Amino acid sequence: MEPSLILQNVLTPPVLFFFLGVIAVFVRSDLEIPAPLPKLFSLYLLLAIGFRGGTELQLSGLNGQVIPSITAAILMSLVIPLICFIILRIKFDVFNSAAIAAAYGSISAVTFITAESFLDNQNIPFDGYMVAPLALMESPAIIVGLLLVKLLAPNNRPRASKIKWRKILHEATLNGSAYLLMGSLLIGFLTASTNPDTLQKMEPFTGKLFYGAECFFLLDMGIVAAQRLPSLKRAGSFLILFAIAMPLVNAILGVLVAKAIQLDEGNALLFVVLCASASYLAVPAAMRMTVPEAKSSYYISTTLGLTFPFNIIFGIPLYMSLVNKVIPNFG
Repeated sequence: MEPSLILQNVLTPPVLFFFLGVIAVFVRSDLEIPAPLPKLFSLYLLLAIGFRGGTELQLSGLNGQVIPSITAAILMSLVIPLICFIILRIKFDVFNSAAIAAAYGSISAVTFITAESFLDNQNIPFDGYMVAPLALMESPAIIVGLLLVKLLAPNNRPRASKIKWRKILHEATLNGSAYLLMGSLLIGFLTASTNPDTLQKMEPFTGKLFYGAECFFLLDMGIVAAQRLPSLKRAGSFLILFAIAMPLVNAILGVLVAKAIQLDEGNALLFVVLCASASYLAVPAAMRMTVPEAKSSYYISTTLGLTFPFNIIFGIPLYMSLVNKVIPNFG
């Protein structure tokens, strides 16, 4: 991998604002983002990428790489948690292994957005339809994690027979982020097909404001990630190593799949980033509710305190280099 690629990625406003948030915690600055704002900006980013993705999906149709990409993404969100679970069982019980595996089988929308910004800065084209795999990879990982607990947890588990699958499926498929992303995708798709003139009215909101909102959100993410770092001490060296090594393993798998379904360079990177990222929002919420035996400090501190920073600083340019090496057409 070219060191200049990492440097170019680091010296972009979103990543620099992330560092600014991290440093604020280390120097004990009183900088803080009022609680409602990060949630608002998170919803805005999901709405914007969903709407843009829907419009591009309408323009591209369901031909070519769209269906293979969506199918491959769902399969990866089923397979990755199983691989993670097998590795984690070396050190942890069923509950913690399943919860952490579900987090690493799911996705981080912010990492995906950062990868889009990276591609824009590198002038590498990509297709908006990749938002569809993003929206569909979250739920399967949650379901796999809960199935692992249901099937492999000790029989004397107090809540083993009390899992309400209807409620779980509702949480997995209709949690706020998944609902907004899929809804925005559908609205963008319908708007582009029935009233394309309104796309120009939406452009300032979904286009020009997007980059600034991403910077603001990553500033807050830097603060939150730095605050989670002390919890990594309790996680232990095995889990710390897992939080760095597993994204790399998943990225390699993702590149091989991207090559098999013949994704273009930009789309291949986005697919790989989806495979290598980990959820720190939807999965923790679901696991807290259904697997209280798992320690939330394990699956939150690793995904948010280590995997997320690693991916947006080093991972994305590393995965780009991997794509160029493995898929000869782009090397």
